[in-house]
Amino acid sequence: MQLLSQIAIAIVAIEHLYILWLEMFAWETRGKKVFKGAMREELFAPTKVMAANQGLYNGFLAAGLIWSLCIADVAWSRNVAVFFLGCVAVAGTYGAATAGRKILFVQALPALVALALVLFLQ
Repeated sequence: MQLLSQIAIAIVAIEHLYILWLEMFAWETRGKKVFKGAMREELFAPTKVMAANQGLYNGFLAAGLIWSLCIADVAWSRNVAVFFLGCVAVAGTYGAATAGRKILFVQALPALVALALVLFLQ
C-alpha cells in the first residue's frame, strides 16, 4: 500500500517537473499551446521572465516531493511528503481561485489525492 502513495507522489513530482520545463524553457513555444485561450499570444514574450520564476518554484515543489521519496526513515519521509503535497494543494487552490478553475483539477486535485494516500496508507 505504501507503494501506491509513493507512485502518487512521483506523479505529482513529474507533473511539476513538466510545469518547470514548460514555464522556464518552453514558454513561448509549447506554453502558447498549453495556455491557448487563457492568454493572448502577444503576452507570452513580455511575461517570459515571470513564467520562468514560476517554473522555478514548481521545480522546488518537485524537488521536495522527490526528496520525500529518497528518505529511508518512514516517518520523516511521510512528514516531508505531507508538507510538499500540502504546498502543491494550496498553490493549486489559490491558482484556481485567481487564475483559472482548471488549475484545481490539474494541480490541486492530484496533490490532494496523493496527500490522502500518504495520510491513510503510510
